[in-house]
Amino acid sequence: MSMTKKIKTILIERNMTIKELSDKLGYEGSYLYNKLARDKMTETELRMIADALNCDYDGIFTFRDTGKQI
Repeated sequence: MSMTKKIKTILIERNMTIKELSDKLGYEGSYLYNKLARDKMTETELRMIADALNCDYDGIFTFRDTGKQI
């Protein structure tokens, strides 16, 4: 599932619109809409979004064969 789909799913759970999230983050105009449309967000942005949605975000890689996380 793309990051955009995950964010939109959380928005539904939180009864929040993209506009409301954008306002909460202090973004102007269509900045967040464009980021979501391109599904291109930095880890910093994802952490800010998670915080605004009262969620935790853990960007990690997990080796499938060993379970080691980086």
